[in-house]
Amino acid sequence: MTTDTLPTQKPTPKPKWLRVKLPTGKKYTELRSLVDKYDLHTICTSGSCPNMGECWSEGTATFMILGNICTRSCGFCGVKTGRPETLDWDEPEKVARSIKLMKIKHAVITSVDRDDLKDMGSIMWAETVKAIRRMNPDTTLETLIPDFQGNERNIDRIIEVNPEVVSHNMETVKRLTREVRIQAKYERSLEVLKYLKEQGINRTKSGIMLGLGEKEEEVIQTLEDLRSVGLDVVTIGQYLQPSKKHLPVKQFITPDQFRKYEAIGLELGFRHVESSALVRSSYKAQKHLT
Repeated sequence: MTTDTLPTQKPTPKPKWLRVKLPTGKKYTELRSLVDKYDLHTICTSGSCPNMGECWSEGTATFMILGNICTRSCGFCGVKTGRPETLDWDEPEKVARSIKLMKIKHAVITSVDRDDLKDMGSIMWAETVKAIRRMNPDTTLETLIPDFQGNERNIDRIIEVNPEVVSHNMETVKRLTREVRIQAKYERSLEVLKYLKEQGINRTKSGIMLGLGEKEEEVIQTLEDLRSVGLDVVTIGQYLQPSKKHLPVKQFITPDQFRKYEAIGLELGFRHVESSALVRSSYKAQKHLT
């Protein structure tokens, strides 16, 4: 048998609970038209988020700042890795203008990691929040921040502008952190979340992905660790492989298992637990204000 005739292994088909309905509705159509007309950049569209229609209809959208090239090379993430471009200091006004045009009620801001910068992008983060506040005084904010290498001065810049919600994702369990997040550290992320709460941030939040080979007891331990630092909100979703170069999906988690984790999270005392296959970091983000 030649290599040309060797059978190829087909990828495991996605289960039926991962099927996504195409976004519809008047509000979605209006926003999609604005995004295309003014070339607005949202994670919702660039990341093909399965919840885009639902979130947009509720007046929520996610924007990424500091460019689209990350200094880290996480095994799960579809964002490009390499040498980032020069900062665009007009970006805060551009993001604020996008939010105004789209009439966003609750905006989620996230970014690539910028370990190449002395301040790791924290100054741009603060300026973006300030610009949004000036132009959209009624819009509430969630900032989904990197770990800033645990540097408290950089984290303080986020605290000083006081977003309604500050989020930092653990992404996975402790055992898999080195493989999944590579340059990140499990304990450092916990310390960042602890510091945010100790410094008076009203609502802290984090997210994890499942299906990377974690065990149930490890997921529960991660939830316990997050509650131990006073975390308010946790999101739990299914990892999906962005490309063949990324980490493979080891397991598709069942809806029943997601419901089990939700119940455990609520028993632990989280204010909100979003736990299902299609949940992403900003899913139902506006609900997490309460």
